[in-house]
Amino acid sequence: MHAWSSGPSAGGDDRAQQAYRGQRLGLPEHGPGSVAGFGPRIAAIVADWLPCYGLALLFTENPATSTLALFALLTAASISVAGRSPGHALVGLRVAMLGGQRAGFAAGVIRTVLICLVIPPVVYNSDGRGLHDRAAGTIVLRAR
Repeated sequence: MHAWSSGPSAGGDDRAQQAYRGQRLGLPEHGPGSVAGFGPRIAAIVADWLPCYGLALLFTENPATSTLALFALLTAASISVAGRSPGHALVGLRVAMLGGQRAGFAAGVIRTVLICLVIPPVVYNSDGRGLHDRAAGTIVLRAR
């Protein structure tokens, strides 16, 4: 059993074993299908969050809770149906299962719930996979 708190070598996650993120997973170093960087991933979250915040301000009395709920609904639904959120599409990313297929409903919901908890996405391994991606069996890849 691999615990997320284990040291890097416990899960075969030693950075010295690969020259770039995703190499040990058989992914390309650059271009479509390579592991997405953190800049585009942050941009995607911001692109998804801002419209949710705007809608929450317009239609609810508690925009903080409403924004989070709208963000969770948008993210879980769009990843489940399209394999990426609108923000991912905007910056050229997609969410895939480790085998390459599009993430489905369960993976979309697991990822989203853990993203909403904030900490799981910032605890990541040498492949750039946060706890939310590891729990869901997913990875964020460049689509273009």
